[in-house]
Amino acid sequence: MVWAVIILGMMMVFNMFQQPQQSSQSVAYSDFLERVQSGRIAQVTIQGQDLTATTVDGQKFYVFVPRDDNLVPTLLKNKVDVKAEPAENQPWYITMLISWLPMLILIGLWFFFVRQMGGGTGSRTMSFGKSRAKLLNQNEKQRVTFADVAGVDEAKEELVEVVEFLSNPKKFTRLGGRIPKGVLLVGPPGTGKTLLARAVAGEAGVPFFSMSGSDFVEMFVGVGASRVRDLFEQGKKNAPCIIFIDEIDAVGRHRGAGIGGGNDEREQTLNQMLVEMDGFEANEGVIIIAATNRPDVLDPALLRPGRFDRQVVVPTPDRPGRKQILVIHSKKTPLARDVNLDVIAAGTPGFSGADLENLVNEAALQAARTGRDLVDMNDFEYAKDKIVMGRERRSLILSDEEQRITAYHEGGHALCAKLLPGSDPVHKVSIIPRGQALGVTMQLPEEDRYGYSRDFLRDNMVIMLGGRVAEEIIFGDVTTGASNDIERMTQIARRMVCEWGMSSSIGTITVGETGQEVFIGREWVQNKNYSEETAQLVDEEVKKLIDEAYSRCHKLLSDNIDALHRIAKALLERETISGEDVDLLIKGEELPPLQTDKKADQKPSDNKAPEGTASAAPACGEEKTPADDAADFTFEPAGQEEDGKSQNTARDALGNADSASEKPSAQNNRDNK
Repeated sequence: MVWAVIILGMMMVFNMFQQPQQSSQSVAYSDFLERVQSGRIAQVTIQGQDLTATTVDGQKFYVFVPRDDNLVPTLLKNKVDVKAEPAENQPWYITMLISWLPMLILIGLWFFFVRQMGGGTGSRTMSFGKSRAKLLNQNEKQRVTFADVAGVDEAKEELVEVVEFLSNPKKFTRLGGRIPKGVLLVGPPGTGKTLLARAVAGEAGVPFFSMSGSDFVEMFVGVGASRVRDLFEQGKKNAPCIIFIDEIDAVGRHRGAGIGGGNDEREQTLNQMLVEMDGFEANEGVIIIAATNRPDVLDPALLRPGRFDRQVVVPTPDRPGRKQILVIHSKKTPLARDVNLDVIAAGTPGFSGADLENLVNEAALQAARTGRDLVDMNDFEYAKDKIVMGRERRSLILSDEEQRITAYHEGGHALCAKLLPGSDPVHKVSIIPRGQALGVTMQLPEEDRYGYSRDFLRDNMVIMLGGRVAEEIIFGDVTTGASNDIERMTQIARRMVCEWGMSSSIGTITVGETGQEVFIGREWVQNKNYSEETAQLVDEEVKKLIDEAYSRCHKLLSDNIDALHRIAKALLERETISGEDVDLLIKGEELPPLQTDKKADQKPSDNKAPEGTASAAPACGEEKTPADDAADFTFEPAGQEEDGKSQNTARDALGNADSASEKPSAQNNRDNK
């Protein structure tokens, strides 16, 4: 933009000197002669071929005069006062400037582009080979410290030690220790890996460069390796410093996944990064911090000691950690007296820090939407339902028959879950369409669970079949509403046989290699390392587990058919019932009358809580224990499978039941198909 203004100014100067200044209007030579002969011209000034005329009434105009020997006699004959002045000659430097101006413009443009390609201080439009790392410069308002990080105490301790390495290295080097060259933050999305890196930047007191893994590789060959070199050159110049690479799996994936013999720009970039992190030249004073949620796809050479000396796991928080995170995120949110953050933390197993932040935000938005000044537990309940199940679809009109099928379907799920002693408690049953679900039965773990027994998995298969079997018993026919239940149940049964060694016929062996997706870059074809007889036996064992679950479910519902009718009737009348309501219906008791929502009549001053962590207020005048409160506010982690979708996420169908940080998906929906 600056160069464009300069070029435009030079062109204006060029035009200014090319044409003489004209302070008055210009007329044709023939018009000028006509005015002279009519006696309207009083005076003229001749300067070379330029003539300035003044009329009898004082007006001036300019005339370009051609070579005419009769001009002066004509003027004198018509009594015009004639003045003659010598023609002005332009200075030599102006003449030279005019002749050399085009060449100077071309030379200036050439210097401009050369400067950009060399990475000058101006616009970096063409500096492809330069690193795009940003030097973080936080002011006091934007500064993030370790006090802003909660729920990941072990990970925070590791990074606090890294900061201490930089501020007081002699404390460790005097005993022969060395500063770690790299720290890899590993954890599911939303657990606070980038937040931890920002806290390190706020605490370290040394230059902090941040860059994304996707910023290295672009369309030009060699750009990625060049940017890696430039990044580490900047780090060495500013040592001691920290370089943070977010989503490093974008550039650090396992090598050897390319097809054919063509050049892989990503591998070349990774090779350069390996050399810079721990190659022939020493790289003292530069610490690399990287974050990823896919450590399984990273190249082994990148993970070895000397490059990433430490792998810090950032898991989903436990119950005390979730409470600490809720306290941080609710600091700027005015809470009512009935809000108990410990109860909310107990009811959110498996939630990440990002999930909890979203929960508080949705609750605040709901309170603002209804025109209140405080956020209460009802707002958190609304936020929970919206996050887990989606927003209500009141515009979706179902026929009476469709509603009856949905009520018995969800009633079958809820009844099986209540009658099986080892299953998670039922939190809520609803036939209100939400998202792509026509109805939902929510089961919630009472505490963080890190492993699952065979009986627990078998009971969950029975619960998943509850909706399908209830339809068959009541209507004598089945619908497509159980497609997702069947899919997840089959997945559990197959993993019990093939991965978890829970089949007496197969034994404690793994059948088949776990298939990796193509983009991971390790396996293109799944190897079949078992015989056809074993494959047939696996299918038989899977079918045996499913048939056993079907028989148990059918007997359970048939023996308690009256309770199933009562639950379905209550759902048709109220649309949503709680787990306590299901207990009363199983016992044959009547449900209490519906309570009107008087939340809007509350005054903000009546609900004010200084810290926002007061005990939950009893409902309907009944006393409640803290355990009862926790049961009232437990719900399934965000991110589970919605009805009618097959997302194969970590929480689907106990998909990662062997993972220490994931929780089972206990939501049973009737599919909208």
